[in-house]
Amino acid sequence: MGADTVPVHLREWAAREFGAVASWRRVEGGYSAATRYVVTAEAGRSVFVKAASDELTAGWLRREHEVLSGVCTPIAPTVLGWLDGPLPLLALEDLSAGEWPPPWRAGLVAGVVGLLAELHSHHAPAHLPRLVDDRDVTEGWEVVSADPEPLLALGIVDRDWVTDSLDVLRAAAAAAPLDGGSLLHCDVRSDNIVDLGGRTVLIDWDRCAIGNPLFDLAFWAPSLQVEGGPEPERVVGRAPELASLVAGFFAARAWRPPPRPGSTVRGLQLAQLRSALPWAARELGLAPPW
Repeated sequence: MGADTVPVHLREWAAREFGAVASWRRVEGGYSAATRYVVTAEAGRSVFVKAASDELTAGWLRREHEVLSGVCTPIAPTVLGWLDGPLPLLALEDLSAGEWPPPWRAGLVAGVVGLLAELHSHHAPAHLPRLVDDRDVTEGWEVVSADPEPLLALGIVDRDWVTDSLDVLRAAAAAAPLDGGSLLHCDVRSDNIVDLGGRTVLIDWDRCAIGNPLFDLAFWAPSLQVEGGPEPERVVGRAPELASLVAGFFAARAWRPPPRPGSTVRGLQLAQLRSALPWAARELGLAPPW
């Protein structure tokens, strides 16, 4: 892409941080509205730059910068530059040479489980949000209970199943063990996991929170199964309340309009729901949803 399509303040900042820039490449994808670039300096070094586009992404970038600056571990990308302001800029090591699963080759699932165990051992900044207070996470089945029609309109479950199962699902999700003192990523999916051969890295740390480390495994498990991995219970173990909570999260979102034009997040959430609902039903002894 031509440098003239890049905002002037971003070009000037990159030149100050990394020297004369040879090329800019816009990185498409991602589920937030932040803009992303791979910037290659004339000296040959390349970096990955995230630029906030609104107040929401500005807050997420500040959280990501704070956490990554304190973690300093091979499981996270290295921070190479930062500019705070109304629309912050964050520069990280360029991981473009890595591979994103799927496929989930032998050992990679276990490697990610180990990576998450290391993540959860790190100190969490005290003022990070607590997972237990995140109503977007906790109130999925309450949203469905208030109006089940959007979920039913997806055509993947019928009214009788929802009527028969909803009270059990709501009670289980309300009892989910979310509190704890661990640093959580809260957005573990294959598109946030980079395999560099001898090193596996988690990216997009902007949703971090403090809570029960089992949540990261439970939230990841449905997308892992969709991509050819094992059933969720083989990764998470016995966790009926968390299974219901995760299923409720996707049941309250998969039917919503895309957050912005071109976004594919609702399709992903529908796929995750197709895994999470049967998982919750198995864990809670409910009839299969289909």
